[in-house]
Amino acid sequence: MNKILIEITGTQRVDNQKSKMELTTVGTIEETADTYIVNYTEEQEPPVEPVKVCVKIQKDEKRVEMIRSGPFDSCLIIEKSKRNLCPYGTEYGDILMGISGHTIDSEYSYDNGNFLFSYDIDINGALVSRNEVKMRLKNQNTE
Repeated sequence: MNKILIEITGTQRVDNQKSKMELTTVGTIEETADTYIVNYTEEQEPPVEPVKVCVKIQKDEKRVEMIRSGPFDSCLIIEKSKRNLCPYGTEYGDILMGISGHTIDSEYSYDNGNFLFSYDIDINGALVSRNEVKMRLKNQNTE
């Protein structure tokens, strides 16, 4: 596993409004024969516990799995041109969301990498938002 600096930019479009979230943190990346596995922790405002995030990106760019563990767990599965029903934890209980994947791009070498994935979220078949996540990684072992 390599220690990495992770810069994440998330864009969400709801109706005609766009919001952007940016996060810079330190994490790890592990490379298997067919998958990149990125792990990091999102710190929350006290008293909320931190959220552990694991993002698994298949090298063939067919699937991304985002697993969040903390006060509320979720597992989003993004596959190109496919809709998956995924559980998403909230303070009021779990909801089942439809995740329709559009784009998955990955580029990684030992020194750095870029990942991009986009997807729509629907609840009961009604579009809630269009989302895009960009992850930029920089290897911290070489400094």
